[in-house]
Amino acid sequence: MNTLKNLGLAGIFLATGFTTYADSADAVEASSKDTKKIVQNNFVETAQKGVKLSGYVDAGYSYNFNANPQQKVVPRFGTDTAAAGDFNLYAFKLALEKALTSENKAQAGFRADVMIGEDANYFTNRDSVTTRSTNTDMNSNALFLEQAYASIRAPVGNGWDFKVGKFVSILGYEVIERPANMNITYGLLFQQFPLYYTGVLSSYRFDEYVDAKLGVVNGSNSDNNITTSGLGDGCAVLAALDVTAPGGNATWSNNFQWSTNAENDSSLDDTQPGASSTVVGVFNQSSGTGATFIYNSWGNWAPQACDDKLLLSFNTVLGTANSNNSVDTDPTLSNSGGTTWWGAGGYLKYQFNDWFYLASRGEYLGGNNLHKISSYPPYSDAGMSLWEYTLTAGFNVIDNLLIRAEYRMDWGTNSTQNSQPNVQDSGFGSGPSYYAGAEVVYSF
Repeated sequence: MNTLKNLGLAGIFLATGFTTYADSADAVEASSKDTKKIVQNNFVETAQKGVKLSGYVDAGYSYNFNANPQQKVVPRFGTDTAAAGDFNLYAFKLALEKALTSENKAQAGFRADVMIGEDANYFTNRDSVTTRSTNTDMNSNALFLEQAYASIRAPVGNGWDFKVGKFVSILGYEVIERPANMNITYGLLFQQFPLYYTGVLSSYRFDEYVDAKLGVVNGSNSDNNITTSGLGDGCAVLAALDVTAPGGNATWSNNFQWSTNAENDSSLDDTQPGASSTVVGVFNQSSGTGATFIYNSWGNWAPQACDDKLLLSFNTVLGTANSNNSVDTDPTLSNSGGTTWWGAGGYLKYQFNDWFYLASRGEYLGGNNLHKISSYPPYSDAGMSLWEYTLTAGFNVIDNLLIRAEYRMDWGTNSTQNSQPNVQDSGFGSGPSYYAGAEVVYSF
């Protein structure tokens, strides 16, 4: 401590020049003022006006009534498919934001979202089979940078806004944050949409009823401009058109994505325990190119006659992808060719009172093959036909505290995989698979 103090005093005297003992006190005082001035001019203001910190803690318990301890429900989100029973720290999320104001003037802001927990583990390893095999693969220490972007408004017309950086997908009705969705578990269709992009997204509101988006990004779920392991340049064009009904009680959203390459990753299982080589599917390739087109339409309606207690929603998807993959020469692997998939979902939520609601979701996902969700031969060449139904009860008993309970059932062609360690082909089944879970969320 004395050494540090002496070094500090030596620095003061070096900065002020040689002084005598008589005027050293004045020198120290002058140096202190200079130091104070430097500190005042170089700092990060933590209480800056307009900057807000928010987030939540989301934890719960899930139980899958699977017939086999290693059985997986193929189309389910990773954290929701753990076998048997499991306590989950789904996420601890922090969001720091300086939002743009409503004024139509030149201005700038930012937003950054960070997530820690089991969901973060899956979001960062979405294409890995090991993240959705058994309970032991869940990792609550994982970190996921959901988005981080600068926002800019150009005072053109009604105001032209831009996001530059990393931002979440414009596709889909459900979002990454579980508590913001009607149900605890993620739906079948959520699994088929990109998570995030890195690039530029512009938005313009023509009037109070119509707004549009247009963007150029690296590609789906990619932080750089290559989506095929360095062997191809990835680029995607985004577009959206949203229509809001007079009164604001209904919304219809239309979203498009066209990519020069295949998606960087998806819910696809691209590696298989015990396999001698990597099984590569249409949506997670090691080489080659494949144009991808996705159209998503969703909407919601709150009938005015129900006093905002009833909410009806729908979600649809149509996608197609072409593939030219040459990394695997084994003709027994179904890892090339195109795929087309489609799906639809319906949501219903009724708010009985201030503290209790029921929400219901039913979904279907189909396709000409299973390349979108699985690449295991010979099952990947079979037609895709998957279903799920979910019922959720929500309780807002205390301010900022949400408690939910849920029941879910999945079924359909090749909807389950009876995976076993070190067995390349262990077989698929059609379900049904049952799930029950509970969740506690505190938001701030």
